[in-house]
Amino acid sequence: MKTIFTENAPAPVGPYAQAILTTNTNLLFCSGQLGIVRGQSSLVSQDVDKQAGQIFRNIEAVIEAAGCSAENIIKVNIFLTDLNDFAAVNKIFSDFFENHKPARSTVEVSRLPMDAKIEIECIAETS
Repeated sequence: MKTIFTENAPAPVGPYAQAILTTNTNLLFCSGQLGIVRGQSSLVSQDVDKQAGQIFRNIEAVIEAAGCSAENIIKVNIFLTDLNDFAAVNKIFSDFFENHKPARSTVEVSRLPMDAKIEIECIAETS
């Protein structure tokens, strides 16, 4: 098992790793990302679109630190505080993944850290 950390994404806001790479299965488990800009301690915006866009930039930085790209992501879990934001998030999701379609779950939750509107975690397969 290997801990993945990159300075190109925000540091975790709690006692956990940005991602963990299992060396026996080549699976990368990425912790949930919020819409935080690296080096800042607040959300990029209160707008769900901007938070989602920043989250995908953060995910990209973390998976690149493990030698992966969006094409390596096999499962995504999305947590929204309002499912009315589903269509807007779906658009940003589609733009990020282009033609790649990983498995995905989306659930509404009552609250997220820092009162974020969205949090996204993923699993990727390394080569």
